[in-house]
Amino acid sequence: MIEIKNTRVLVLAPHTDDAELGCGGTIAKLLDQGNEVHCAAFSACQQSVRPEFPPDILIREVREASSLLGIPEQNLHLFDYEVRTFNFRRQDILDTILTLKKKIDPQVVFIPSVNDVHQDHYTIAQEGLRAFKLCILFSYELPWNNLTFQSTSFSILSEAHLERKIAAIKAYKSQSHRAYMTDEFIRGWAHMRGVQIQERYAECFEMVRMKF
Repeated sequence: MIEIKNTRVLVLAPHTDDAELGCGGTIAKLLDQGNEVHCAAFSACQQSVRPEFPPDILIREVREASSLLGIPEQNLHLFDYEVRTFNFRRQDILDTILTLKKKIDPQVVFIPSVNDVHQDHYTIAQEGLRAFKLCILFSYELPWNNLTFQSTSFSILSEAHLERKIAAIKAYKSQSHRAYMTDEFIRGWAHMRGVQIQERYAECFEMVRMKF
């Protein structure tokens, strides 16, 4: 089992809720283990927010969610790329990622799967891979967007870590209509991955690059 401790970690999230969904329990765990965790969200999806909510609602929600996980406010990095246009702005996004790389100098990086079918997720995965190809690199799972996913690495979660993930996801009230935001789905997903490694709960990752 590989332990990550006293390390700078960066999670790249295409949209404001992707980090919590894909690796919220692991973020909570890494923080408890003394790691410095940063999260960068590239879009607050203002163009697709439901009309009953203010356009900036996801900015408020991601701040609350990050706080519930335990991420310090200064370690949350928010950008305003327009949703579903990332593939047209690949170079700008790469430049933003390279600026984060220089500022944070992370040793461990989490990105979406390179097999994610959402165009924004795919762009962040590709540019993240390009920028951090020499780092320890994992892809997190978003099964509603992953036609294929290689379950090559697992993070064992405690009940407390899973509860923090669920609390963070509940902060996204503007997204509560989505089927994958329910407690039932999040807990069942973690339980399914836990069963695969004979643990109660887990999150699953594709191991892209490892050094030890």
